[in-house]
Amino acid sequence: MASIHELTIAVPRGALFEDTVEMLARLGVDTEELRSNDRKLLFEDIGVITMRPSDVPTYVEAGAADLGITGKDVLLEQAAHAPGEAGRDVYELLDLGYGRCTMVLASRAGPDPALASLRRLGVMRVATKYPRVAARYFEQTGRQAEIVEVKGSVELAPLAGLVEAIVDLTATGSTLRENDLIVREEIAVCTARLIANPVAHKLKAGPIDRLLAKLRGMSAARVA
Repeated sequence: MASIHELTIAVPRGALFEDTVEMLARLGVDTEELRSNDRKLLFEDIGVITMRPSDVPTYVEAGAADLGITGKDVLLEQAAHAPGEAGRDVYELLDLGYGRCTMVLASRAGPDPALASLRRLGVMRVATKYPRVAARYFEQTGRQAEIVEVKGSVELAPLAGLVEAIVDLTATGSTLRENDLIVREEIAVCTARLIANPVAHKLKAGPIDRLLAKLRGMSAARVA
């Protein structure tokens, strides 16, 4: 399909990969090698680069890819936080609808230990892989929070007494329940998003607009 092969697209490995490959296949892209070779990263013949979701905005911003697909959680975390701070210079073009998760504030079941800490000490400790999202959320809601960034299983932090609460993504809530955690607040709904390099968005407007039209048509057909 001409409008795809004129573009280079950054595709996320991990949870969004299968749905993204299915979408590319429906657009007419030959995804056989993409599906079968999980070690290869660059598929020049179909204009695809694969990487971690958190790296997609970096490649798109730098122009190494014209377009990219990543989760809204990644875009929220990499957005500008403080005045004068630079966020990723990419355009968010379309909500692709799949990979739906919710960013939540959660703590151990029973009386809320985060609320108790806030009342007693005026601050609560919160573990997260999304420190900028968490800090922005607590600032907006007028609460003092000590943010502890973790890379592994966030659910462990309150169980081990490191923090009183966590900010994390959940799809079904099963991992939270298995670790005796419950959702206290919902922060944001996150789905896969199509993003573009600003220069490519101007110079390759035709192919990008045709691709957007096809994606919107596919979405409308699914709804119908």
